[in-house]
Amino acid sequence: MLAHANRITTADDYRGVVRRGTRLVSPNAVTYLRSPRTEQAGASEPRFGFIVAKSVGVAVVRNRVRRRLKAASYTMLDQVKPGIDVVVRALPGAASQPYGVLCQELAASLRKGSALV
Repeated sequence: MLAHANRITTADDYRGVVRRGTRLVSPNAVTYLRSPRTEQAGASEPRFGFIVAKSVGVAVVRNRVRRRLKAASYTMLDQVKPGIDVVVRALPGAASQPYGVLCQELAASLRKGSALV
């Protein structure tokens, strides 16, 4: 599980990353990356946020997709540059994909966005 310091928790932070961040599209998710935050306290930790809309499926399916994305981000936490904010928006196809595929897509998006160390 992601520590509190590694989670995006406020609507303003989500909005800032989605509106002003770099957008990377993969088959099952859209990943938004925002460059390091230097003006905020605690900017040394990368932070992740997840958006799983009702179009992905019923609540059980949405929660499973969110848990898989959280687990994938946790495994890559030590490879992400400090201060980067990442928001992952799951697309409807993510519900039918295994954990390995979601993990590979997230890693590819982070690599493409130069968010990895």
